[in-house]
Amino acid sequence: MSSTYRTLAGPATAEVEVRRSRFRCTLERVESEEDARAVVERCRSAHPGAGHHCSAFVIGPRGELERSSDDGEPSGTAGAPMLDVLRGQDVSDVAAVVTRWFGGVLLGTGGLTRAYAQAVREALAAAQFRSRELRQVVEATADHAVAGRLEHELRLTGAVVRDVRYAERVTFRLAVAPEELEAVSATVAVATGGGSAVHQVGEVWVDA
Repeated sequence: MSSTYRTLAGPATAEVEVRRSRFRCTLERVESEEDARAVVERCRSAHPGAGHHCSAFVIGPRGELERSSDDGEPSGTAGAPMLDVLRGQDVSDVAAVVTRWFGGVLLGTGGLTRAYAQAVREALAAAQFRSRELRQVVEATADHAVAGRLEHELRLTGAVVRDVRYAERVTFRLAVAPEELEAVSATVAVATGGGSAVHQVGEVWVDA
């Protein structure tokens, strides 16, 4: 499995007009099917006068979850071509909703397919992207007297400090790239005088 994948840095929109019909694509980053369906409902609420709110989404590091909807358009003319565009752009954790206002001229199945795909391509062209990286989740503990300095030094290694818990000792939970693990381990050892070691507790995807 790849240790990186591409997603949206933020929302994006684009609109195309085909024979007086308007197709407005909304792209948003999502983390679950529930998130994606919420994007569809927001578009319905924002544009109640539109005839269709067709959608497609891809979720997961390998695009494991895919769904699409024609929302009343002829079968296969909206959601499927939208999904094909998302797949072709190698992007995940993204929902695309194309809102259509009918312009009075029938486009036919081929015209609809091209229009919905074009709207998504235009929105992707306007979007900005970022990478997500798979990192190891590790924990380390330290005395309160050195915790502040250790946290500063850990951040300098490139590790992402995800949580700091204060009890009898201070526990740091970190997201660490594999190539950073040795430096993080050395930093912890030096700061604690060899009194603490780094322990892996899982994996997590983080924004690069």
